[in-house]
Amino acid sequence: MGTATGSAFDTETLRRAVEGTTGNSLLALYSDDAEIRIIDRNSQPSHPKILHGRGQIAAMLDDIYSRDMTHRLDRCVVQGDHAAFTETCQYGDGTRVLAESMISLRDGKITEQILIQAWDE
Repeated sequence: MGTATGSAFDTETLRRAVEGTTGNSLLALYSDDAEIRIIDRNSQPSHPKILHGRGQIAAMLDDIYSRDMTHRLDRCVVQGDHAAFTETCQYGDGTRVLAESMISLRDGKITEQILIQAWDE
């Protein structure tokens, strides 16, 4: 695990944000013009859900962190201005979610994220 060259982005900052109880710390890691592409069973690769900017990202994070669930950063690799990480989540009823992300960084902030997620059904 590491730190992006010349930036404030590092694995421990990401861990604290992901594993926190609100999305505020995680939102702070995104640039104002960030974009997230989400791919899952509802938003398939040919038609991903795309979130533009911190406002849309904040709404998603508020929804996620309002749920009865825990979040854990399992692995993170940072290389230059790119990082990849695995996150596992578990709802209070035991349902599990696995998410893989690839991110691009600028000045220590996330500018692009591709998020692929799957959950128990």
